[in-house]
Amino acid sequence: MRETVERWREVAGRYALLPLRVFLGVTFVYAGLDKLTSDSFFTDSANGSLLQILHSSHDTAAIPGLVDLALKAPHGFGYAIALGEIAVGLGTLAGLFGRVAAAGGALISLSLWLTVSWPTTPYYYGNDLAYLMAWLPLVLAGAPVLSADRLLAVRRGRAADAPGAPEVTRAPGASGPVRSAPPA
Repeated sequence: MRETVERWREVAGRYALLPLRVFLGVTFVYAGLDKLTSDSFFTDSANGSLLQILHSSHDTAAIPGLVDLALKAPHGFGYAIALGEIAVGLGTLAGLFGRVAAAGGALISLSLWLTVSWPTTPYYYGNDLAYLMAWLPLVLAGAPVLSADRLLAVRRGRAADAPGAPEVTRAPGASGPVRSAPPA
């Protein structure tokens, strides 16, 4: 019984970040596609357009210079954000360059928090700060299981060096590595 509980804890620990990866990946792909297919996002005069959002957030942003930068080429900025969200989402879902994708998601969330969401009070009503915090564990841990990164590490013969791989130790007098746990 104790062995079963320990095994369950090990498996649960190994897959703990997977729901977060799926949620953030799907959400960012959806957000990017939603922007690209919106009837109003790139229509300057429409309610909820990017240009309207940028103008309305300028004076309340923590860093108005970021809004000014976006206003220099709002449509290019909008496409960059939308395509960036899709790339981050797909990279996160596939676990391809997991830490890089997560860092991209964190940067997008940080920039939105410092501009559009900054005046939200109390701060916990704004979602961009929560997304930023959700990205940080993935920045730190990467995509250690069910990921392209893991598959590539295994194919390169560096499975023991891959995030989430079981610890490898040398037994006294042994010439090769001895796994302390079975491979995932």
